[in-house]
Amino acid sequence: MAMGMDIIMELRTRISAALKQAMKDKDADRLSTLRLINAAIKDKDIDARAAGQDDGVPDREVLGILGKMVKQRMESARTYEEGGRLDLAERELAETKVIDEFLPQKLDAEASAKAVDAAIAEVSAESIRDMGKVMGVLKAKYTGQMDFGAVGPIVKDRLCS
Repeated sequence: MAMGMDIIMELRTRISAALKQAMKDKDADRLSTLRLINAAIKDKDIDARAAGQDDGVPDREVLGILGKMVKQRMESARTYEEGGRLDLAERELAETKVIDEFLPQKLDAEASAKAVDAAIAEVSAESIRDMGKVMGVLKAKYTGQMDFGAVGPIVKDRLCS
């Protein structure tokens, strides 16, 4: 199940619309998170334009930016919980929920395994040396839909057996 192009094409538009709605609703917490999302995207756009990409980062990369933001917040929440700062952990988790709204639905374990098998077949991977090719295919098709840190060991296991 490849990511629908409509999700990618509408992503920036959906974020902008959500930001405007949060302003109208005077939802300060949501607005703050949406502004962080926009700032992260604009930072990458500036870098991309400096590298000669006049349109900024491709929308597919926006999903990667959002995925990274979620991962950072989950790690921070865990650190805050361990330090007994539940108030800060809750704030990080609340931001994660807002960011998750713009990511495609995560693949379950079965769908992830099928995607790994399909990627291995697509590049005719035969050994661990082909792991980079397999991961490249997965990242191109499933950014935002799977945790590549968790999928890596699955790919490695498939290629080593």
